[in-house]
Amino acid sequence: MEPGSTVSAVRSSRVLCGTEIRPALIVIKEGKIHKILPNSSGSTGDTAAGSEVLDVGDHLVMPGIVDCHVHVNEPGRTTWEGFWTATRAAAAGGVTTIVDMPLNSIPPTTTLDNFHEKMAAASGKCFVDTAFWGGVVPGNQFHAERDTPLPSGKEERDTPLPSGKEERDVPLPSEEADPKEYSTFLKSRPDVMELEAIRTVTELCLKYQVHCHIVHLSSAQPLALIQAAKQAGAPLTVETTHHYLSLSAEHIPAGATQFKCCPPIRGVANQEQLWSALKAGQIDMVVSDHSPCTPDLKRLDSGDFTQAWGGISSLQFGLSLFWTSASKKGFTLPDVVRLLCQRTAQLCRLDNQKGSLVPGHDADLVIWDPEKEFEVKDASIHHKNKLTPYLGLTLLGEVSVTIVRGRVVYKQGSFSPTPLGKHLLLPQGTTQVSLCDGEKTEGTQVSLCDGEKTEGTQASR
Repeated sequence: MEPGSTVSAVRSSRVLCGTEIRPALIVIKEGKIHKILPNSSGSTGDTAAGSEVLDVGDHLVMPGIVDCHVHVNEPGRTTWEGFWTATRAAAAGGVTTIVDMPLNSIPPTTTLDNFHEKMAAASGKCFVDTAFWGGVVPGNQFHAERDTPLPSGKEERDTPLPSGKEERDVPLPSEEADPKEYSTFLKSRPDVMELEAIRTVTELCLKYQVHCHIVHLSSAQPLALIQAAKQAGAPLTVETTHHYLSLSAEHIPAGATQFKCCPPIRGVANQEQLWSALKAGQIDMVVSDHSPCTPDLKRLDSGDFTQAWGGISSLQFGLSLFWTSASKKGFTLPDVVRLLCQRTAQLCRLDNQKGSLVPGHDADLVIWDPEKEFEVKDASIHHKNKLTPYLGLTLLGEVSVTIVRGRVVYKQGSFSPTPLGKHLLLPQGTTQVSLCDGEKTEGTQVSLCDGEKTEGTQASR
């Protein structure tokens, strides 16, 4: 079965249905999961005549990943990344839906006209389904009050608010500090910056009862604040990223600016606390925060952490990065689906069609081998710019096939001849936005979104 083919059914001895892994036949009709038969050797009488049944043996079949925090950067910074390369990388990593952030494209997605420009730039280039967050910034309330997806003030009361940012008072390194040492950069972004910002968010969340979502949590210090706010009734959710769970400050070499991101990668002890919080449910989901740039902006020639762009490319490797560590920490495959598929789909109101293997949902599937190791090599990286801190690492869990709405978009290193993804838009009258206040290099971002399930399709505009 070649990439681009339409699949009528997928058979495996290992299909992750709910919290159970069992033999099953997933029957697909018109791009949707029609039914799931309980035995992989069951009848294919429900499939269309002449259509193809994909038998994947004992490879694991689970819902495609929904990555709700991706910086594609097109239009305007397409030398950094673009929809063609980003969505191919996503497909190669088992990601079937991405949600693009308002930054760092030019223009940013903060007005309806800018949104239309981004939609035009993405048209015909997406290999997986793509939605778009919209940014709320000072001065664009006019657009929010027009017939647009951005909320007016009175609507915001019913609009859940994901949020995560650092305070802006950045400590300057001393003249004696070596800018090539990672510790110099890390000291300029102390935990207290996140702690105080999250304190503000939790207080506002409790006061106004607007759903707040903290993005790219790197520090474990605010976890007590977060847990107390949740227990007090704050409608609060939290995400962390693959790099905060996979990389640690102690293992970053001098001058290795490919490791720089904002907020920063912190120490091993901090990382263990993040994993514990994830297991305890204090952190709700894991995303990539894929934020690439051109290699020159990483200042590899000088190795100066203080001058390098802050962002990490990981969209293609999120599933494997997560499973490599999570499988050693007592997490199960159903946990992978909950944290990388279901919770992320819920956040951006896609859970009525994405993130679960249930009849009526889109037939978005990732077929992979959780026991197989592979090395991250330059030739296998599909991001536009291949610079990544994961180059040369051996990861656990290799993606074999990715299916979007019943069509094979990726299979063992090859892609569908043409992009098969579509744009996902919320029905008119529903509101979902992302509020960003600051440059990505400052690590500041607050997202505002509605987490309630709606009928229809998704747009974050």
